[in-house]
Amino acid sequence: MDAVEKSAPALDAKTARLLHTMLRVFDLDRSLDFYVNKLGMKLLRKTDRPDQRYSLAFVGYSGEDDATVLELTYNWDQKEPYNLGSAYGHVAIAVADAKRACDVLGKDGVKITRPAGPVKGGTTVIAFIEDPDGYKIELIERA
Repeated sequence: MDAVEKSAPALDAKTARLLHTMLRVFDLDRSLDFYVNKLGMKLLRKTDRPDQRYSLAFVGYSGEDDATVLELTYNWDQKEPYNLGSAYGHVAIAVADAKRACDVLGKDGVKITRPAGPVKGGTTVIAFIEDPDGYKIELIERA
């Protein structure tokens, strides 16, 4: 096999960072209720684009200058829930107590798809929940 010449990466790790992950949502109000009122994120900004018939809402635990956030995209003319496909995995959120988080969220009607417990083959405590569109969210216990 021929040696492959390595070139410098196109992005500089000192200045590049993840800004946001975009999720398409079927009902923006329902999604904002979930992320803001149930998961405790802040609504950082919301933009309506009437001419293009979509809205964007950015949510997160800190501002966009400090942390990676979620961009919720609502396409006004979407008639059916989105097909999530098989490539998407999950969004992960650090929590102090995964069992307590599941108890509180479960009482608030959030779907718990995997109760809090150790990851298979390890000791880290994790749980999985779903947002209103069925996107998986992993809760990872961190002290």
